[in-house]
Amino acid sequence: MRERLTAVILALVLAIASAMPALAVNPDEILDDPALEQRARDLSAGLRCMVCQNQSIDDSDAPLARDLRLLVRERLKAGDTDEQVLGYIVSRYGEFVLLRPYFGLHTAVLWAMPVVVLAIGAILAWVMMRRRAAAAPAALTPEEEARITKILDEGE
Repeated sequence: MRERLTAVILALVLAIASAMPALAVNPDEILDDPALEQRARDLSAGLRCMVCQNQSIDDSDAPLARDLRLLVRERLKAGDTDEQVLGYIVSRYGEFVLLRPYFGLHTAVLWAMPVVVLAIGAILAWVMMRRRAAAAPAALTPEEEARITKILDEGE
């Protein structure tokens, strides 16, 4: 019984540990000021690694991600606000570096596309169901049923 409990606890610990992100921030990158470091981590979590593309720079081991982490920390040490740091990085790398792009006219299609595709799918499903209902044969009239019965009886 004790072995089972130990195995279950170990499995839970491993499951929780594997679900946590593996941060790639090296100890030499960490700032001395905990508040500044937290701001750097918050900013880094929203910036895309240009090499990995679906990881934040905080999670990536790529050299470019390290450079971006250091750049974020340098800008914060220089006294920039979070918006200024993001603006500087976006001006150098483009909006693609943001994991959550800004909402604007140039990104409206990106944000609206899921809703548009869902609406088109719903309209197509509705049209197909209407066509199928219209194509269903109508019930036979009593005269048609009598005629079919007569034809079947003659065939026997």
